[in-house]
Amino acid sequence: MPVKIPDNLPAIAQLKSENIFVMDDLRANTQDIRPMRVIILNLMPLKISTETDFIRLLSNNPLQVEIEFLRLDTHTPKNTPMEHLELFYKGFKEVSDNYYDGMIITGAPVELLAFDDVSYWDEMKMIFDWARTHVTSTLYICWASQAALYHFYDIRKVPLDKKLFGVFKHTALDKRHPLFRGFDDEFYIPHSRHTTLADDDLEAATEVEILARSEEAGVAIAASRGGREFYLTGHSEYAPWNLHEEYVRDLEKGAEIAMPQYYYAGNDPENGPVVRWAGHANLLFNNWLNYFVYQETPYDLSEVAHLGAIKPHS
Repeated sequence: MPVKIPDNLPAIAQLKSENIFVMDDLRANTQDIRPMRVIILNLMPLKISTETDFIRLLSNNPLQVEIEFLRLDTHTPKNTPMEHLELFYKGFKEVSDNYYDGMIITGAPVELLAFDDVSYWDEMKMIFDWARTHVTSTLYICWASQAALYHFYDIRKVPLDKKLFGVFKHTALDKRHPLFRGFDDEFYIPHSRHTTLADDDLEAATEVEILARSEEAGVAIAASRGGREFYLTGHSEYAPWNLHEEYVRDLEKGAEIAMPQYYYAGNDPENGPVVRWAGHANLLFNNWLNYFVYQETPYDLSEVAHLGAIKPHS
């Protein structure tokens, strides 16, 4: 099924070139079904690239998904034209009375700051609390996962000696969990971060369930409230060249950065990346939309406020 996205969004041209079916507002309004409403708080610096990455994944499922993009009211991004934000994004005050089937909150380039030192931290806390009463299930990604775990459960992020950068092998702790339906015994996820979460801290939080981990990258996926919240420390949504572009950007800035691990063919940037995460990324997002959004969300979205933890799936 197609995804419904705002008219003239720059991602449309790229996605159509990949034979991904996108639908504008005019056509979607002629279909007599209620699409899944998913809102994406996009905190990444390169917003157009991030928009494309998530739409690509959300489109690869049999449900119609209506996507909205959210920006912060208390922060103005430096790398995105204001016209783009005004055309395609809504401020939090505009949506605070709305209800959504699903929400995605991305990573942000503030990882090395203490949470309380982030200029928009107060607004982030408001959004985290709002999502619990206005969204059926929320995906927190990279920095957002650490921030939400800190806000809800006082779990602190731990600085790494060097940047965790590359594509790492993972395993699911419970292969029968619906999030991993169709997964192989081993799967890969890109990571790009300077901090991590300690297993001991996560295990001490009895409301948090560790779902997948890596010997080298640590905890990759955790959940709470029966799947109403998922915490993803990596970037399954990344397109093939994202890590390369980050690597080149860091090199050009003169940053101390090692080549991304397990990423380039023959470990040589000249050969380009070997994509080994895309299949499982599609399964991950499809399973989330199916088992934790579509099958759990009330038809009347205002009832989300009274929705309890999602019951365990058999």
